[in-house]
Amino acid sequence: MESHDHSHQHPNKKSVLNRLSRVIGHLEGIKRMIDDDVDCSEILIQLSAVRSAINSTGKIILSDHINHCLIHAYEENNTEVIDKLNDAIDKFLK
Repeated sequence: MESHDHSHQHPNKKSVLNRLSRVIGHLEGIKRMIDDDVDCSEILIQLSAVRSAINSTGKIILSDHINHCLIHAYEENNTEVIDKLNDAIDKFLK
């Protein structure tokens, strides 16, 4: 990963880490469900909940990026950051 030429702080770092910890715990629960031969419908519902949690976490990270990195890039007239963001959004939304 390339580093930015400015301080890369995430205002919602603690919230993101907490959300990711919950997602990891949820995935471990789903793994146990599969191991215990739980009905596939229930597993799919839980996978949907995890996907939603990941998307919500991505929105927080995107918001932080827009409100900090993009503002800095705009002030520095750095279009590369915008190009990288567009690429990241394309990959995130696949």
